[in-house]
Amino acid sequence: MYLIIVGAGDIGTPLIDIATAAGNEVVVIERDEARADFIASEYDCLVLNADATNIDTFEEAGAGKADAIISTAEHDATNVMTSLLAEEFEIPHVLSVMHNTDHRELFRRIGVQTMENPEDLIADHLYRAVERPAIRDFLRIGEDAEVFEITVTEDAELAGMSIGEAAEQSRIPEDVLFVAIDREGCDRPITPGGNTVLQAGDLVTVYSGFGADPELTDLFGHFEDHL
Repeated sequence: MYLIIVGAGDIGTPLIDIATAAGNEVVVIERDEARADFIASEYDCLVLNADATNIDTFEEAGAGKADAIISTAEHDATNVMTSLLAEEFEIPHVLSVMHNTDHRELFRRIGVQTMENPEDLIADHLYRAVERPAIRDFLRIGEDAEVFEITVTEDAELAGMSIGEAAEQSRIPEDVLFVAIDREGCDRPITPGGNTVLQAGDLVTVYSGFGADPELTDLFGHFEDHL
């Protein structure tokens, strides 16, 4: 893949590391000379110490043959401008970091896939780890829904019960689905069905339309979420 990465800061640098390690042909555009020099000395990629909002820079970067561009600049204005230039060069996949959610509609209008400020996402994740210690990992979907991982404890109400039985007894709320089960001794995750019996120690991936509510985590034996 021919990939252009705009910005070599806290977000761009790890991205460059991943992209080059995967064997992609990477071009980095970084305005700061010190950052550009560092990337050029550390990674096998072409580095342009230039302004990413300049069309000449895009031409030098080979934008006409790029498969994708990811803009990680520190200011949304720069990310918007680079995204618009990417559209001019008909780059198939355009992604950008979005620092201010007030700009979501602007990015949407120009057809750019965005990722919200990673620092905010990390802060939210860390707070959630304290607020809901039972949750191993989670992903928000919209305002309320979540996909999360949770372990079945020895004292769990659902331990030893099949998913079908739990559903028949209305133990599982209607807006909840069990997506996968990671069980010790199994080579691959289990795709759960009605006859699947939940066992203590199972790591269950759960979709909940109302999020990881304590009443839901209680079913897995995690009463500490009430603290």
